[in-house]
Amino acid sequence: MPTLDVSEVNIVIAILGAFIIGYGFISVKIKQVWYLGEALPAVIVGIILGPIAARFLDAERWGSAVAGQQEAITLALCRIVIGVQLVIAGFQLPAKYQQANWKEMALCLLPIMTIMWLCTSVCILICIPRMTFLTALVIGSCVTCTDPILSQAVAKGPFADKFVRRELREIISSEAGANDGFGFPFLLLATYLIRHAELANVTFKEGVESAVHLIRRAGEEGASHGVGRLGGGVAKAMEQWFVEGWFYIIAMSMAIGVIIGTASLFAINFGLRRRWIDSESFLLWPAAIGLFTIGACGMLGTDDLLACFVAGNVLNWNGLYLEEAEKRHDEVNSSLDVLLNFGGFMYIGTIIPWSEFHMPDVTGITIGKLFLLGFLVLIFRRLPAIFLLYRFMPRVVQNWKEALFMGYFGPIGIGAVFYIEHARHLFPSPGTALTTEEDSLTSAMGPVVYFLVIFSIIVHGLSIPALDAFYRHRGVSPILEDNPAEIQILSENDPLPANAYVDARRRSVVAHNRFSRPTSVPELYRWRTNESVETLKTIWKEQGLGERQRSFQLEQRRGEGGGEREMEDVQRSKSEACIARPGTSLVWADQLSPMGRGKSFQGYARGSENLEVPESFQGSKRRSEGNGNGNLEVPETSLRWADQDGDVKTPPV
Repeated sequence: MPTLDVSEVNIVIAILGAFIIGYGFISVKIKQVWYLGEALPAVIVGIILGPIAARFLDAERWGSAVAGQQEAITLALCRIVIGVQLVIAGFQLPAKYQQANWKEMALCLLPIMTIMWLCTSVCILICIPRMTFLTALVIGSCVTCTDPILSQAVAKGPFADKFVRRELREIISSEAGANDGFGFPFLLLATYLIRHAELANVTFKEGVESAVHLIRRAGEEGASHGVGRLGGGVAKAMEQWFVEGWFYIIAMSMAIGVIIGTASLFAINFGLRRRWIDSESFLLWPAAIGLFTIGACGMLGTDDLLACFVAGNVLNWNGLYLEEAEKRHDEVNSSLDVLLNFGGFMYIGTIIPWSEFHMPDVTGITIGKLFLLGFLVLIFRRLPAIFLLYRFMPRVVQNWKEALFMGYFGPIGIGAVFYIEHARHLFPSPGTALTTEEDSLTSAMGPVVYFLVIFSIIVHGLSIPALDAFYRHRGVSPILEDNPAEIQILSENDPLPANAYVDARRRSVVAHNRFSRPTSVPELYRWRTNESVETLKTIWKEQGLGERQRSFQLEQRRGEGGGEREMEDVQRSKSEACIARPGTSLVWADQLSPMGRGKSFQGYARGSENLEVPESFQGSKRRSEGNGNGNLEVPETSLRWADQDGDVKTPPV
C-alpha cells in the first residue's frame, strides 16, 4: 500500500526543486533588475528552512545521522561546487590568458594575498579574545582568498556587463580562481609554526604529561594523525612548509592540472576533426574534468581547487574550446553553475552556527565583536593591498576608481567554508587539545569564519543594487565598444542580455562588453553602409536640426572594407537605457520586449515627443499610452526607428 515517506532525501530534493522553480520564474527580475544574483536568495532560503527556523533541512539528520558528519558533508560539497566551477571559470578566460598576464597574476597571488592575510589576521587579533598572533594567522588564512563563486558573479553579472571594463573583469575572475588554491601555503605556514613550536616554550594545560612523554606520544600517535604538538622548532616548520606546502600541494597540483588540461585539449582537437564528440559530451567536458581532478587530487592529498583552475585554463589554451562552445550556443555550463550555486549556498544557510556567535563565557565572542570584525575586514582586508599595488598593473586597473571596485568586491563565501572545514583536520577537536592556545583556536575558528561568510554574502550581495542605484542617479553610461559581440537569436521569448540590443535586420543580439568572447567573432555590418559622416550632417541640415538637438560626438573608425564607420556617443536619459551601436545612429533596446520583433530604435538625444510608429510596433511595452494609434510617449528622447526590413525612418520634427 502507498505510504507517506517524509524522509530527509525527499525533503531536500523537493525543497531544492521548489526553490529553483520559484527563483527561475522571476530570474530576470532578480538578476538584471534587482542585481541580487543567486547566492543571497539561496542563503536566505537555507536559513529559513534550516535548523534555526523551520527545521526542514539539517545535515546532521542526513544519511546514517552519525554525530559530527556535517563537517565531512560540508567539505565534500564545497570541493565539488568549487572545483567544477573553477574549471568553467578557467576555460571562459581568453586563450593564453595566464601567459599574457603573468605579471598581474603574480602580484595578485603573492604580495597582494600576503598583505590581505596579514591585515585580516590583525583585525581578528584585535576583535576576538584569547587569540595569539599565530592562531589569528590560521583563521585569517581561511578568509584571505576571494571567493571564486561570488567573484565570478561580480565579474560576469549583468551589472559588470554594463559598467565594468572587460580587462578588470577578467583579472577579478582569474585572481579569484587562482587564489582559492593559493590559500594553502598561508594556512599551512601558520599551522606548522604552531605544530612544530619548541615544546620548552609551549604553555600546556594543567595536569598534562611530562614533555618527554608528550614527545614520545607525538611521534607515535600525533604524527600519524598529523595533529598535536610535534616540536622541532621554526626550522622544522619551514622545512615542512616548503616540502609539503609548496612542492607537494602547490607545484604538484599545478602539474596535475596541466597534464589533465593538455590531454583534454589534444583529445578534443583530435575528436572534433573526426566528429567523434557530440554536443552533449563536448559541453559536459569541463564538468567531467572537474570531477576527475577533484577525485584524483583527493586521493593524492594535493590541492584539487588549484588543479581544477589550471586544467580549465589549459583546456582553452588555444582558444578552440571556448570558440566551439560559443558556436554550439553553450548554456550547459552556465546552467551547471546555477544549479551548483543554488545547492551550495542553500546548504551554507542551513549550517551557520548561530548559537556560537554569542558565547562571552566560553569563547569570549559576542555579536558586537563579530560585527566590528566584519566591518574592519571589509575595509582593511583587501583595499590597502589593492591601492598599494594597482599602479603596477595599469593594463587591468587603470585608475583609483577601478582599484576601489576591485578592492571592495573581494567577497568571502564558500571558499572560506572549504578552508575552515579543511583546517579542522589539522588541529585537535575542540576541548581535546593539550594547550589553551589550540583550544581557543578550534573553538573560535568556526563562528568567526561563518560569520564573515554570511556578513560578506549579505553586504556584497546588496552592494551591487546600491551601486546601480548610485550610477542611475549620477547618469553613468554603460560601456560601449567598437567591436561588440553578435549573438544569434534562438528564441523570440529569450530575455535581452544586459548592455545589449536587438539587430532586427540580422536577427541577432549585439552585446557590448561581453565577458566570454570567442577568438573569431563575425564582423558586424552597418545597416546603411553608404552613410558617411558628411551624409549624416547633410540629412540633419535638411531636417533643420540645430546644434543643440544633435549634441553628440561622432567617432570615426575604419570598417572592414576600408570604409568609415561611425558611432554616436550620446548622453543617456536617466530613465531609459540608450545604447550606442556600430553604425550611424543610436539604439534603444526595450529589455521588456521579446527579441526578434523589430523593437529596436535608432535616434538622437532630443526633447519629449510623441512618435508615430507603425502597427508592428504597437505591441511594444515602452511606456505606451495604448491608444491604438501606436503613439509612444518617449521622455527626454526623440528616436528614429527601424522597421522590420531594417529601413531607418525618422518621425516628423
